[in-house]
Amino acid sequence: MTAYRRMSVPLTDGELTVGVWGSGSRAVLAVHGITSSHQAWRLVAERLPEDTLLIAPDLRGRGDSAALPGPYGMARHADDCAAVLDALGCADAVVAGHSMGGFVALVLADRHPQRVQRLILVDGGPPLPLPPGETPEEQLAAVIGPAAARLTMRFHDREAYRDHWHAHPAFADWSPAVEAYVDYDLTGEPGELRSKASADAVRDDSVDLYTGGAAAGAWARLRHEVQFLRAEFGMLGALPGLYQDPAPIAARMPVRTVDGSNHYTILLGTHGAASVAETL
Repeated sequence: MTAYRRMSVPLTDGELTVGVWGSGSRAVLAVHGITSSHQAWRLVAERLPEDTLLIAPDLRGRGDSAALPGPYGMARHADDCAAVLDALGCADAVVAGHSMGGFVALVLADRHPQRVQRLILVDGGPPLPLPPGETPEEQLAAVIGPAAARLTMRFHDREAYRDHWHAHPAFADWSPAVEAYVDYDLTGEPGELRSKASADAVRDDSVDLYTGGAAAGAWARLRHEVQFLRAEFGMLGALPGLYQDPAPIAARMPVRTVDGSNHYTILLGTHGAASVAETL
């Protein structure tokens, strides 16, 4: 198994937690999704050569970086990622982003172009239509469903939290990697356990992702080598996929649909993770 360690990267307003797998001079910066953590990249990291250094931060407001304050947004996350590369002594890296992380990756390439060798966008990054709903909370719930609901929920114990994830239709295939991902997200005291992800961060990032100028501008100015990996199925493990029509994306970059994967298992399933690792 690829060696794994966790480190803290000092920022001006606190510390960012970063998971690091492997070693060597070939760096991959891996950026997770809107309610996720660096643990989403575990299966991918374990499928990369030992001489590849996979660097996966917990974005501010998530995981063990949850205490870092706002403002949030794609530009703020991109600048935090550049600081992570500085801390690891990496002049540049291949940058992979999943879901919201794809948007962060695009903005990183736009704001810090010399730090990015090439981009791998994993079911995220290309523009998405504004979801239905009158408030950011309603729009977020329309897109990610149970993942949004859990941010305000409280759980009696660890098993209750696992049961909540077991019921998620996209996680029909439970595995040790999924369990580690779920367990890492849990914080608080027994009887009042909750997700580490900040509801404020998730809401603000959702607004910025859909309506902010940073991601839209980065997409318009895209100039790096890039490949898009598309999950066949969507957030709830069924058709349609998050990106229903890949044709507009294929007009700008190579697109590969990972058959049988959904928005989550494209990273947290063995077939999906192998496909991402192969592309990296």
